[in-house]
Amino acid sequence: MNQVGLLFQVQVAPEGAGVGREGAGVAPESAGVGPEGAEPLTAGGDRVPAAVGAARARRQLIATIKDSLRGLSSQLSQLNHQVSARVDLKDVDLHCLDLLARHGPLSPTALARRAGLHPATVTGILDRLQRGGWVVRDRDPDASDRRAVTVRPMRERGAELYRLYSGMNSSLDEICAGYTETELELLAGFLRRTTDAGQAAAADLATG
Repeated sequence: MNQVGLLFQVQVAPEGAGVGREGAGVAPESAGVGPEGAEPLTAGGDRVPAAVGAARARRQLIATIKDSLRGLSSQLSQLNHQVSARVDLKDVDLHCLDLLARHGPLSPTALARRAGLHPATVTGILDRLQRGGWVVRDRDPDASDRRAVTVRPMRERGAELYRLYSGMNSSLDEICAGYTETELELLAGFLRRTTDAGQAAAADLATG
């Protein structure tokens, strides 16, 4: 399970910020509600156009999604930290091991690029992982440099991690069971695009 590292700044338009046509205001929290089916009221008793109310509701929903993603990031970080402690790994070691499990075998340079770490830092991480029996360095027969190696995870050690993540995986299975295939496709697409956005933002910071 990959550690989620995206932090979103939740931005909600201040009370009274204009939306829609010029001069249209956003109803404050204390705004009154008119008769059923009627447009809501501002504190001054004026009608709030339905489009303005819908725009505000959409902004609040987006803010809730961003805040939920921040909460997810925090919770998964805590989970990964607990798993790391159980198998006597550092958090960054577990992160690199996960990258190798998902994308490997990888060269140390490719792993450093994916992890956003300095190659020298990755060398130390791989040394620890190899001493612990988590990874193996193999000579790369296709490389022009005879010293080049690729790194692959030891599959037999993966069972230890699967067991530690089993509680979370079971919970996810139960959650997904409550959604239709169409809804799951929508969620999967959203998460893919969110992951891509996070990768792009990280790359921009790394090169900027």
